[in-house]
Amino acid sequence: MTVSIVLLVLVVGGALVFEYINGFHDAANAIATVVSTKVLTPRQAVVYGAALEFTGALTGTHVAKTIGAGIVDPSTITLHVIFCALCAAIIWNLITWFFGLPSSSSHALIGGLIGAAVVNAGWGCVRFLELVDKVIAPMFMAPVIGFVTGLIVMAILLRIFYKANPDKVNRRFRRCQIFSAGLMALSHGSNDAQKTMGIITLALLAGGIVKHNAQGSFDIPIYVILSCATVMSLGVMSGGWKIIRTMGSKIIKLKPINGFAAETSAASIILLASHFGVPLSTTHVISTAIMGVGTTYKAHAVKWGVIGNIVWAWVLTIPICIMISGTIYFLYRTFIIN
Repeated sequence: MTVSIVLLVLVVGGALVFEYINGFHDAANAIATVVSTKVLTPRQAVVYGAALEFTGALTGTHVAKTIGAGIVDPSTITLHVIFCALCAAIIWNLITWFFGLPSSSSHALIGGLIGAAVVNAGWGCVRFLELVDKVIAPMFMAPVIGFVTGLIVMAILLRIFYKANPDKVNRRFRRCQIFSAGLMALSHGSNDAQKTMGIITLALLAGGIVKHNAQGSFDIPIYVILSCATVMSLGVMSGGWKIIRTMGSKIIKLKPINGFAAETSAASIILLASHFGVPLSTTHVISTAIMGVGTTYKAHAVKWGVIGNIVWAWVLTIPICIMISGTIYFLYRTFIIN
């Protein structure tokens, strides 16, 4: 087995490890509210969420193609670059998981890819217009849209049911929340699983296993789609309980009607982004949707100190992963490649 094949195997294996970590790291996005409102037990929620995450991962490849060819010039991406990018993303995901912070796995991956590619080929390899359009602008817009949508949906529900008995309303929404949690899991799979599909396909292109199509682009092989969908589902089933506690109770105390409003709002936004190939942070959207829902009661109902820590993790993810990945690639090139 040649060195390049060994490296390709390591890169694909590393990508699948990242996908698994993404599953348990971001499991909270799909199931935190349905667990915190006690609509489903943790075991029921992770099995239910995993099944719909798998289904969502099969719904398209637009996001995968954005990650694979939209942010960095593919001609400058080598197996070494991808390997270092994955290492950086995995390190950051484990750090934020350890502290229970719901950061963005997609932004960690994008930052890692940029950092290693820049050290390899210079800043000219970064497609800044696509970066701003597909990553930076949504990074700032998605939380605002999530907050406003969650606030509006919750305000509408409160207006409709303001005369109803609160206990009866929450009993009804316990059933509705099973649907909304499933929709959230489906949307998460449709967006997040595709990011690793793009990375693995990039690696297969760099290794000569996959070729560009007639249009100069590339197609995602079916075996890549199925493997990423399966590994993410297994990751979801392993839990991620620290982040689930943060998302489900530390931001605001949730009731079934709140969970339904937040999940429905976030899932709608994420599915729309997946359709247009935008690698959105599902964490940003569901977190701010929960904030918006909480604000319909009173602003102090939201625990803003916790929110501050989460926001710092959001802001720092891309630059920190650029630095981690760039450093890893520099050391890797200095001591291993050379």
